[in-house]
Amino acid sequence: MSTKPIVDLTREDVKKGLADGSMLLVDVREPNECEAGHIEGSVLFPLSTFDPAALPDPKGKRLVFSCRSGNRSVTAINRARAAGMDVSEHYKGGFKDWSESGEPYATGE
Repeated sequence: MSTKPIVDLTREDVKKGLADGSMLLVDVREPNECEAGHIEGSVLFPLSTFDPAALPDPKGKRLVFSCRSGNRSVTAINRARAAGMDVSEHYKGGFKDWSESGEPYATGE
């Protein structure tokens, strides 16, 4: 299991990573939450059915977890680490920070 500290990314870090294609943002909220609103370009991977072995291949990108406010994303990091994955980054503010700051977001699936 990784001993690297968990890295709290800001909204600006996430915007940059999505814009330059260096990040795969994995949203660990539930489907109904994502349908109501999600960050464009994120992929849904609910924590309730979280299986680190089934995570999408980041294809050379940094794997970054996101949720509503930064709690479930840390749980996802810890579960992925327990499965032997070397992950450490999450969007600390999550979708709550994103939407409350006025950033555009997608709805539906």
